[in-house]
This record gives sequence, C-alpha cells and structure tokens, in this order.
Amino acid sequence: MTTQLHADGRLRHFLTTEGLPRQLLLQILDTAESFAGVIDKSVKKVPLLRGRTVINLFFEASTRTRITFELAAKRLSADVLNVNVATTSVKGESLLDMLRNLEAMQADMFVVRHAESGAADYVARHVGPGVSVLNAGDGRHAHPTQAMLDAFTIRRHKGDFEPLIIAIVGDVMHSRVARSQIHALSALGTGEIRVIAPRTLLPRDIESLGVRVFHDMRLGLQEADVVMMLRLQRERMQGALLPSEPEYFRIYGLTEDKLAAAKPDAIVMHPGPINRGVEIDSRVAEGPRSVILEQVTNGIAVRMAVMSMTLGVYQEMPREPA
Repeated sequence: MTTQLHADGRLRHFLTTEGLPRQLLLQILDTAESFAGVIDKSVKKVPLLRGRTVINLFFEASTRTRITFELAAKRLSADVLNVNVATTSVKGESLLDMLRNLEAMQADMFVVRHAESGAADYVARHVGPGVSVLNAGDGRHAHPTQAMLDAFTIRRHKGDFEPLIIAIVGDVMHSRVARSQIHALSALGTGEIRVIAPRTLLPRDIESLGVRVFHDMRLGLQEADVVMMLRLQRERMQGALLPSEPEYFRIYGLTEDKLAAAKPDAIVMHPGPINRGVEIDSRVAEGPRSVILEQVTNGIAVRMAVMSMTLGVYQEMPREPA
C-alpha cells in the first residue's frame, strides 16, 4: 500500500481511512468546518488552489461524487478537467501511459474512481512526487471521502463520537463505503459500531474490525444514535445472495416502525443513490430525522479540506464571529 503521509505526518494522498491517526481525521473534520462557512457565502470561492490543475479520472460512472469533487476544486479556484474514461478514446493506451501523458500536462492532482480495488493506490505509486491522488471509490475497497463526510455530518448533529451507538445497515459485503466508515469511526473513538445485515451480505472477518454484528434489525437498532443505511449493490453480487427485493425490504428496509427502536433523536443517513422501497421507505428518507441531503452538501466542504491538505496549501479560514 502506498504511504498516504509525508515524513512529517501531513497528508500526501488520501486513499483509505484505514490506519490513519485520530488526530489527522479530526484535522480533516476541523478543516472542513472552516470551509463550510465559505459555501454559505454569496461568493463561494477561496484562492487556495489558484493555478493548480485537478483531473477527475473516472473509470466508473458517478454523479454525486464527481460533481462534488468538481465543485470542491472550483471553489478552491483550481482548474478542473473531467475525464470520463468510459466515453473517452484511449486507443489501446495503458493506464500508466495515460497517467504519464496527463501528468505531462502539468496535473497537480488526480481524483480516481475505478471498479477495481487498489486502482487508486496503483495510480499513487506511479505519479511524481509533487502530484497527489484522491480515491473517489475503488471496487469494494474504500471510499474515504464519503466516510469523512459522513463523520462530519454526524459530528455536526451529535458532537463527540465517544458516547455514540452507530448502526450500519445493509450490504456490508460489497460496500466500500461501509469499510471506510468502520475504519474512520473506530479511529475517531466511536462508542459502539454495529453492523446489521443478512449473513450472506457480511464479510467473514467483519467482527475482527471491532463491530457488533446483528441479523435482527429491530434488535440492532435499539438505542442507536445514528442509522447509516447502505445501497444494495446487485451489480457487484455473484450468485443468489438475497431473496426478492420486497422480501429484503420487509426484513432489512428502514421503515418508521423499525426506526422507532432507535433513540428518538437518531439521525438517518444514506450514501446514495437511494433505492426507495428496497433499502429505505420514502417517508423515512424525506422525514425529519433524515440528513441525507446534508451529507451531499457536506461532501463539498470535506473534499475541499482533503484537496487543500494533500496539496499542502491549507491555511486557517477566518471563522464568523460568534
């Protein structure tokens, strides 16, 4: 695995939340908090990445992730190029040759999304010393900025992580989001992390990550402070791992009735896209405890934070007077 840190502990790349120290994750959250105020202003730009070039290199389709990375870079005043490899002619060119050509165009950062686990790490191992790589999702492996925007959203609503019970529900087996969430939440000192899923959608080694496993959804949601639903990723499944979608919804879909087992002030999250009537009922997704759209908004500030930190240009943004 490519080291993500410089010798002095600063971020060089952001490929995974696994193994990162708590203090660094808190620095990302604090930096994102300072950028959140910028997003609310009429002029939403700061000049920190002026003259820098960010290339979004997406080998896998995306909407929210690509757009929020693009917005984050533009709000930092960077020049942004979007390369959708699925629709771009590469004429038999290897990934390494493509990278070298893009780097020759004076790229400063690659944001990489790929269907294969380890792709972002491969890119990071082959870029020059002045180029940073951010993982926008690789196979089943990791989605670190999603995990950090989730943590940012939780902290804004709940404060310290130590007292919290956080339940992650659904297709953990195929979810890069779940893996990154578990590593980040553990490092941040979360009191209890639960995973709730059928046995066929849980990795065999999941308990080694320090989580509590539940197969009964109502039992797993008891007294939870945060309910994090996962997308059912049929495109990554091989074989019959599930009953019908209506049956899955009956057992593991989040409804107002099941949510009643959680704390009255529990928040509901989902990384999107939502499969309504499969993972979550529309009344819950649009209800008063849902923070799903806040997650999307918060993704801009978090990605601004990671971009500025990896390129080493972050400076303390002035906070609004209390």
